[in-house]
Amino acid sequence: MKQNYLLIMLCSLLLLANCKGDDSVTPEENPIKVVSTGKVEGKVFAKNGTKPIGGAIVFTTDSQSNIYHTYSNADGSFSLTAPEGKTTLHIQTGDGKNFRTELPVTIKKNETVTVAATDSKLDQIAKMAYIKGSYDEIEAIITSLGYTATEITYQDLKNINTISQYDIIFLNCGSRTYAQTGTSMPSNDANVYSNLSTFVSNGGSLYSSDWASAYLVGGNTNTENCNAPGGFINDNLLCLKDIGTATNYIGCSVSNPALATALGFNTLDIQYDMGAWEKIQNYDPAFWDVLVQKGNEPLMIRTGHYTNPSAPQTPVGTSLNNNHITICHHTASGNNITITINQNAWNAHQAHGDTMGPCTGNSSSGNIYYTTFHNHASGNIGKAGPILEYVILNL
Repeated sequence: MKQNYLLIMLCSLLLLANCKGDDSVTPEENPIKVVSTGKVEGKVFAKNGTKPIGGAIVFTTDSQSNIYHTYSNADGSFSLTAPEGKTTLHIQTGDGKNFRTELPVTIKKNETVTVAATDSKLDQIAKMAYIKGSYDEIEAIITSLGYTATEITYQDLKNINTISQYDIIFLNCGSRTYAQTGTSMPSNDANVYSNLSTFVSNGGSLYSSDWASAYLVGGNTNTENCNAPGGFINDNLLCLKDIGTATNYIGCSVSNPALATALGFNTLDIQYDMGAWEKIQNYDPAFWDVLVQKGNEPLMIRTGHYTNPSAPQTPVGTSLNNNHITICHHTASGNNITITINQNAWNAHQAHGDTMGPCTGNSSSGNIYYTTFHNHASGNIGKAGPILEYVILNL
């Protein structure tokens, strides 16, 4: 009888020990350890303080460099469960190299801490530039978000020392016209294409829209045919023709799940208010990710796979990233995430099995985004506006 009584008491104690409620969590990298936690919540905003940012990764680490992360909703809101104690909250978009914010927080056991909106605004780390276009003004969207970009010229693209100081370059539709370039044959300017190739190969990112496809695959003011002369992306990877007509594309789909979640919608109508816009004829799906499409027709694509082994190694980007590195954080669940961290924390992350460089794409190259649409002169671009905002913050 006494043995039975002791057994019952032992079982009761075990049950109590395992009923900890919301104040405990099991780190994904260390499934044996259980730690006391609290919550931190808030909203991620652009620098203007009014535009909510969806799809931003919000994370913190404990003393053993275990990562606890979540993503902001389409309305910018987030709620993160993390270990109690003083820590640093990281907010990043893209891989965190170009836009990120860090702020100290104290997580309290079983309590929720709210981050002030003034502290959760996404900072611009990148140095950005744009080339003025004739029909497109991505710089207007950049400014509306509270960020800054420097105007450069087509001629500046001929000097790698000039463009290498930037992290991101925006190539507006219509920026290759004679009025912008000062030359009638930009397709023959191999120096520009070589410099853009070097820029991306060394970590710089590009955004190109509509007629600015000629920077990528060749052409004069735009790309009239496949295999056009010039460009730095091989013709077998992408083919475009300027055969689009003025029309409305009804029921386009946001085919990338992460983009759809960040935006809060997965369908939209796109107004093409000018003719001769660039239609994607074919592309290499191993090289490009399709983000927006109409049926089987890609309308917005992205790659992080560009590489040019013969490109010279040239430092690219702002000095603010000199003490930060981009890594792929490996979780036990296989849900790997790309983040940018202080390089002093690398040894601890490496001990977890994390690897240098992003989780996808080429480890040393930047991203290239291409959209067949852009912000129109009337400014009435509907749901395409949030998509272009996403592009800016995720380059």
